[in-house]
Amino acid sequence: MDKKKLMLLLGALVIAIGTATAARNLLTGGSTPDAEAAQQVPKGPKVLVAQRGLPIGTILTADSVSFQQWPKEMVQDAYFLDGEADINKLLGTVVRYPITAGQPLTQGALVAPGDRGFLAAALGPGMRAITIPVSQKTGVAGFVFPGDHVDLMLTQTVKATDGGESLKTAETILRNVRVLATDQSTQSETKDNGKTVVRAFRTVTLEVTPKIAEKITVAQTLGTISLALRSIADNQAELDRAIANGSVKVPAGATKEQEEALLKTALGRPNDGGTTFVTGGDVSRFQRRTVPPTRLEAAKQVAEAAVNAYADRAGMPPAAAAKPAAPAGPVVRVTRGKNTVEEQVGR
Repeated sequence: MDKKKLMLLLGALVIAIGTATAARNLLTGGSTPDAEAAQQVPKGPKVLVAQRGLPIGTILTADSVSFQQWPKEMVQDAYFLDGEADINKLLGTVVRYPITAGQPLTQGALVAPGDRGFLAAALGPGMRAITIPVSQKTGVAGFVFPGDHVDLMLTQTVKATDGGESLKTAETILRNVRVLATDQSTQSETKDNGKTVVRAFRTVTLEVTPKIAEKITVAQTLGTISLALRSIADNQAELDRAIANGSVKVPAGATKEQEEALLKTALGRPNDGGTTFVTGGDVSRFQRRTVPPTRLEAAKQVAEAAVNAYADRAGMPPAAAAKPAAPAGPVVRVTRGKNTVEEQVGR
């Protein structure tokens, strides 16, 4: 190979290497500014933003909000700024408007306990608030606080019309009812050292469905309503029971967030099915176990007893045995003149 061809080959090789290097620098250099721009932190104060989507009625917790850097030119006066707003005082407030994940919270979007509209905002969709009177005896001695779940028991006395002993009963009419407030307070009172104060209250406000609200209204006219505080561990048992009987159905392909939302809704709803009861006869052998007869039934029993006593003295069969047996199968009424008799078909 002559010297001229060798120089041309070396020159072409240098040009190819230079072109490849320039192309690589061009491709990497074009994406570097975008990556650096995406990683730039906006210069401005930290504002309170939602860590996840907060629908209407959500009660703020420590893991649902946090302070995040925000552009200075986009900060509004209604935002909660780090260093000015105390996040501990915002916990327990209720979201009035839907807030998307990453959106700053405004002062108008939150309702604090005691503010106007707090109770309506705390209610779940389709739920109602109803207040019932309680005493220290029927209200678990003041150990019930807003946010707890309770069962409602109805105690009543069914009077006897035959002059006998009345029937005393206790029945669990509702289960898993959420307490919204005690008296007019939606918060637990605390002492200076942070310990919760147990105090007596005269009324309890509950979150129920419209149909259950009607049942509670009628139950107050029948007898005395008492509260039974539920354990936190009972919620999982209620959930397992609801999934087993099909009342709670998780759709196929649901995300973890959707599944948690469905299960949380199922746990929070009151239940008026599967109630239990106890009568006086279950507690004491000297109390009656069955419902007293009505006035008509009592009169029939007295009349039958008198007829049987007369038949016994007269040497006649008892009136109950002397009654003709009711015809079996279909019958027709046959009228002959003024007399009407029943005849069995096919007789």
